[in-house]
Amino acid sequence: MRPLLCVLGLLAMTVALPATAHGKLRLVADRWPPFTDASLPGGGLATSIVTTALARAGYSSGFEEVPWSRALLGVSEGRYDVLINAWYNDARTQSGLFSKAYLTNRIRLLKRKGSSFRYQRMADLYPYSIAVVRDYAYSAEFDSDLLLHKVPVSTFSSAVRMLAAGRVSLAIEDEYVARYHLQREPEQVRDTVTLVEPPLAENTLHILVSLKHPEHTRIVARFERAIAAMKADGSYEQLLHRYGL
Repeated sequence: MRPLLCVLGLLAMTVALPATAHGKLRLVADRWPPFTDASLPGGGLATSIVTTALARAGYSSGFEEVPWSRALLGVSEGRYDVLINAWYNDARTQSGLFSKAYLTNRIRLLKRKGSSFRYQRMADLYPYSIAVVRDYAYSAEFDSDLLLHKVPVSTFSSAVRMLAAGRVSLAIEDEYVARYHLQREPEQVRDTVTLVEPPLAENTLHILVSLKHPEHTRIVARFERAIAAMKADGSYEQLLHRYGL
């Protein structure tokens, strides 16, 4: 009986081992401050929330920052386990399993202070030139509207400086991203523009766990429970405050 008991004991220990025993989760995201940025404390707000939740769920993790297309491909091929900063779309369900939302991105227009522009519906934008970051997604409706006069630029900094100089009528960006970058712009730029209400769109932010990972369903379930616990005990709100949000 003793050999059998030993075998059973080993099996029980294996089942009881924390998730970290299955290896470190490979997290990936592109550079998108203040949400994901390897140069920021904790890798940025979204990275901090995700790594904290995964640690509370029993998973160790390591974060790598790569261009967006490489991050998506890596999750699809199983070279990365978790994409930190994914907006939901149906096509991505072929590569990974989405968690419930853990943050919401409010997409906001910006205008020059003193401008009489008001926004209620998409058609309100048709008379105006709008600086947009090249190859960036904002919302399905905005991105697909061919009647909008979009002026592609390389960065949000370029967009907001063009707006401040009067070279475009509007700019567009996620609210947190806009506030982060505006803090780093010269005063004459920062004090010339303002955010417009209401938001153009709201996009929920999720983790996307590679279907190649054998425990993708369990990872998502444990992550969601950990996020709920963080919101209940106040640690989620503390992370938002740490990043000035």
